[in-house]
Amino acid sequence: MPVADPVACSAPLGAEALSDEEARATAAVFAALGNPARVRLVNLLAGNDEPVCLCHLLEPLGLAQATVSEHLRRLVAAGLVLREERGKWSYFSLDAGAFERVSALADLAKGACG
Repeated sequence: MPVADPVACSAPLGAEALSDEEARATAAVFAALGNPARVRLVNLLAGNDEPVCLCHLLEPLGLAQATVSEHLRRLVAAGLVLREERGKWSYFSLDAGAFERVSALADLAKGACG
């Protein structure tokens, strides 16, 4: 069963216990980042202060537009990337708040969700 907002529903791995929903949500976040092309997309977006047009993400990855679009769709669905429509083009940026939460997920010293 898919989680509506994986980043918001996830919990730190160091939490005392994870509910089934928290475990699914946390796994969905890591699954979204579990592909080298998606990690490279996050890296490309992290290096820009402004949203980046899909058309500017194709060449650095060396992938077809449909493939890049699918990777971005998965990152958006996981709540890690924001999508904005400008005319016929889509622009993408990292959700800074989501990545703050993601960094807390891997903190094994945390006892519970803040």
